[in-house]
Amino acid sequence: MYSLNEQNVDDIALQLFRYQAENNPIYATYLHHLGCDFKKVIRVGEIPFMPVSFFKGHSIKTGSWRSDSFFNSSGTSGDATSTHHIEDLNFYLNHAERCFTHFFGPLDQYHILALLPSYLERGNSSLLAMIDSFIKKSQSEFSGFYRYDQEKLLEDINQSQKDKSRKIILWGVSFALLEFAERFQPDLSECIVFETGGMKGRRREVTRAELHNQLKKYFNLNNIYSEYGMTELLSQAYTKGEELFYPSPWMRVSVRESLDPLQKGLIGRSGGLNVMDLANIHSIAFVETEDAGKVFEDGSFEVLGRLDNSDVRGCNLLVE
Repeated sequence: MYSLNEQNVDDIALQLFRYQAENNPIYATYLHHLGCDFKKVIRVGEIPFMPVSFFKGHSIKTGSWRSDSFFNSSGTSGDATSTHHIEDLNFYLNHAERCFTHFFGPLDQYHILALLPSYLERGNSSLLAMIDSFIKKSQSEFSGFYRYDQEKLLEDINQSQKDKSRKIILWGVSFALLEFAERFQPDLSECIVFETGGMKGRRREVTRAELHNQLKKYFNLNNIYSEYGMTELLSQAYTKGEELFYPSPWMRVSVRESLDPLQKGLIGRSGGLNVMDLANIHSIAFVETEDAGKVFEDGSFEVLGRLDNSDVRGCNLLVE
């Protein structure tokens, strides 16, 4: 997988598709219901993407193996959550590091301070596992998690700013970042701030643009960074401080027609986002998400929110 390039990525994707079509029972059943003969698929654009909602009711595994661990998605009370079974946790953690360092460089160049109270309370979060690994690999005395102790967070930011050999990353869930920003209005002009998105029911939901504008004002920043990842994916995409996400080399993001999921590859038009994640070797690499967005010629993409009625799409295809 790590030897892929623009010349061989399609061949690798087709090989993985055929392997998963033969060895993933849920995906095979889905293809059968679509009337898709995987042996006749000869282009990446013809590969059917599996609705992400299938992770809510099925164990999505390619091949026969015992889970090393698993991740659960967040959800409001009473909602079904997705479960992504992980064949090798260390592979995920090392791969997440590769995705990050592809854009931002080695982890030991940073102090990583994480304000993720809702994730710490939930557990079994892929983001939490990733950030915990980043904190350890940064090997910084200041790197760590903060639940609700905002005074301690502010103190450690001020202390770590004295170390000019590293940059500071503050990685936080949106509602906690806003509370911290409004309470202290710290000058973080020399820091990098990542927001994870979502108010988790703690505050009024706002658009990403509105959130970023508020954070930039309170933190004295020109840019706010974001990461696009999902429980059901092992790879991540990152912004460069603006609105567009750039996928890591092992991801390809495309857009499908919202009312016709089989019409794919739309450029510059809004629709549902499909993600090909070649790191999902042992689950499913071709995921039809419930996010709306646009994809541009250079492969970057914009996330516009959630699709309407996303929970019901595709589910009937596996009901016998």
